[in-house]
Amino acid sequence: MSSEQISSIYDKVLRINLDTAIYGTFAEIGAGQEVANCFFRASASAGTVAKTISAYDMTMSDAIYGKSNRYVSRDRVSAMLKYEYQLLLERLSQQKGTDTTFFSFSNTVRARGYNDTGECHGWMGVRLQLKPGGPPCQIIIHVRLLDEENVDQMEALGIIGVNLIYAAFYHREHLAVFTESLMDGLGKDRVEVDMLKFSGEGFKMVDNRLCHLQLVTSGLTDAAMFLPDGEVVQPAEALYKRPIILLRGSFDPVMNLHLDMLKQTRTLFQSSLESQQKQETVELCEISMNNLLREGKSGEIDHLAFLDRANALQALGKTVLVSRCPEFHRIATYLSRYTSSPIGIVLSIGLLNELFKEKWSENLAGGILESFGRLFKHELGLYVYPWKKRESDDLVTADNFKSPADLKHLYEYFLKNGMIHSIPCGDVELLKFTGRDVQRMIAEGNELWKDLVPGQAHTSAVS
Repeated sequence: MSSEQISSIYDKVLRINLDTAIYGTFAEIGAGQEVANCFFRASASAGTVAKTISAYDMTMSDAIYGKSNRYVSRDRVSAMLKYEYQLLLERLSQQKGTDTTFFSFSNTVRARGYNDTGECHGWMGVRLQLKPGGPPCQIIIHVRLLDEENVDQMEALGIIGVNLIYAAFYHREHLAVFTESLMDGLGKDRVEVDMLKFSGEGFKMVDNRLCHLQLVTSGLTDAAMFLPDGEVVQPAEALYKRPIILLRGSFDPVMNLHLDMLKQTRTLFQSSLESQQKQETVELCEISMNNLLREGKSGEIDHLAFLDRANALQALGKTVLVSRCPEFHRIATYLSRYTSSPIGIVLSIGLLNELFKEKWSENLAGGILESFGRLFKHELGLYVYPWKKRESDDLVTADNFKSPADLKHLYEYFLKNGMIHSIPCGDVELLKFTGRDVQRMIAEGNELWKDLVPGQAHTSAVS
């Protein structure tokens, strides 16, 4: 860590230590007590630290926090936060509660071990009062540790833990500032934050879906996910070893066409799966950041548009993924991080045509061949939905699609070897209209749009 970074992190710690209204405990499992260590290395730590603990042994941890199926998990860190916070209140509220906002900080981490090549990640959070005597609120994040060496991971863990505590007390009113400050003193090649959740009475106005959107907007992660009930989730929790069907689109608005694309893909995709895998298949609707840019305002995200589309998809029971991965090979790599089961990506003829354009592989040394190599590296297939030419009414499918002449044999190879699948259309009438057609109908007051959009999405389509 450079001297400039040390100054920044320890200035944060010193400000907290000198704030007489902040007092709490630190409970850390895995990779040492790196966050507490930062507070002890700064001056005036007695002003903040009531207790530190590291119940490193599983038996000791279970005895204190209760048994857990997984020790590096959201459930475990939540149990730690709740237990330590309650203990703090029981022992110190009469003595210090009038003027003190109490907090508990906890993390549970899997850092690099001896001869270890597995995923290094952890959960951390802070449970805190927003004012003395107030009810507790909670902020939890999930981090991936990207450094190769244990000592570097420990350092990164200490820094991001300090940043989380500091942001919880001084940046909680400003989501963008809060999120981006988590990476102060760290490069994005060292830590990824792929889940952020606020909870508690004091944060009841926070929409955690917007928190996830901010993680992606700020570049802290490539993609973020939330379930049909709006619950934000760390991708591994929802995708681990499960078959995945992913539909990419703008969903502006959500149409019956999208539902048919998923239905037709599901039938073909699951035909080769075992019974248990069929039950475990998860369908994702991915909204790309490129599709959320506010018209006429470069780089500005339209948050209302995001919520409208998310609401519509959730009303239809869909899990939503928001990503900053326009290249297909990037989203394929992202998904394969969490599952070794089959992955099916659903796309239109138009998007299939896009795959053969050089702009999507211009940053790869191997060009378009490397792009397709990365795309099909894992057990992945493309499921292509047909398109009808308006001028001739001809139906274009994956089977009769004309790829660029110089890539004709490559496309034929993909088709013959089951990497690209042609899926049917359940109702050719669905192919007559696009999302832009629906938008125009709504603007013109043409009620025909209601037949093209599922009823659950009507409200979102016109908002």
